[in-house]
Amino acid sequence: MMKHLLKTATALLLAALASGVSVAEERPILRSQVLTLSDIVTVGDFYSNAGLLAPKPLFRSPDMGTSGNVSADVVAQRARAAGLELAGTDGLRSVVVHRGATRFDRGRLEGLVRTALAERNAGVDADNLNVRLVQAPEQILADPKVTDPVRIDRVDWQQSNGRFTIFATVAVEHGTQAVTLSGSAVEMIEVVTLSQPLRRGDILSEDELAVIRLPRSKVPAGAIVDAEEITGKEARTSLRANAPLARHDFRHPVLVGRGEKVTVTFELAGMKLTSRAQAMDDGAKGDVIDVMNLQSRRIVPATVASRGQVRVQTANPVVASLNSETK
Repeated sequence: MMKHLLKTATALLLAALASGVSVAEERPILRSQVLTLSDIVTVGDFYSNAGLLAPKPLFRSPDMGTSGNVSADVVAQRARAAGLELAGTDGLRSVVVHRGATRFDRGRLEGLVRTALAERNAGVDADNLNVRLVQAPEQILADPKVTDPVRIDRVDWQQSNGRFTIFATVAVEHGTQAVTLSGSAVEMIEVVTLSQPLRRGDILSEDELAVIRLPRSKVPAGAIVDAEEITGKEARTSLRANAPLARHDFRHPVLVGRGEKVTVTFELAGMKLTSRAQAMDDGAKGDVIDVMNLQSRRIVPATVASRGQVRVQTANPVVASLNSETK
């Protein structure tokens, strides 16, 4: 009998403890910080486990993008008045309420301008636009509940001088607000330049190159944008640093010098003719230069093949007359 009573008492005690834990877990707990996107702060914003009373309003929110403190005692009083009987302060003196906003600072506004200009001008890359705002708010606080809070209504951009004016509409706390953004937007382009001057005949190495951004209007047609095009080539003339480079500024290293004695070769199926000649011009591999036969004094064009070696690209009679020294 005693054992049965002891078991019954133990079971009742455990049930009571479990019930107490459940009640404790479901008791509303006051939050120390509240973040809301609405203009009203509700019971559920302040308290966890608010149940069906969560949607009931308690206070107006601060202005968008700002924060405010409210007394924990006042919050508890209003929550109890709204029907949340177990609402307390939970040891807090005050609660911080922050109202969110979609914030557009100067940097983000410049990004809006880049996107708007690029979308309305084919061939323009937004990432290459250098934007400077002259007339614009320091920041815009838009309604965070709106997916696209800024609508671009009109864009005026004179690419010749870079000046732009953009008319937009922003979703704010109560309705919309017109905003005007104006300034300058210049399309930039990355070009390859020399980090230091280069003398005529110098071979260009990769560590002598730099990449800079210049307004597209100041970059000449044919400017080098890929360093691999000229690395390892020879400067045709002396070049200054920090200026756009062009393909015609470089050539392959000279293999035949003006006045140099060269071997002229003509190959035909089953026959190979060679003679000696004098180069009339400098030439890199693949260049076509004039060469003069040392005996006949005849001048013909030839293609530079390697150092001291050229290949004649003329008809058989010319070659025959050129090669009076036939091997």
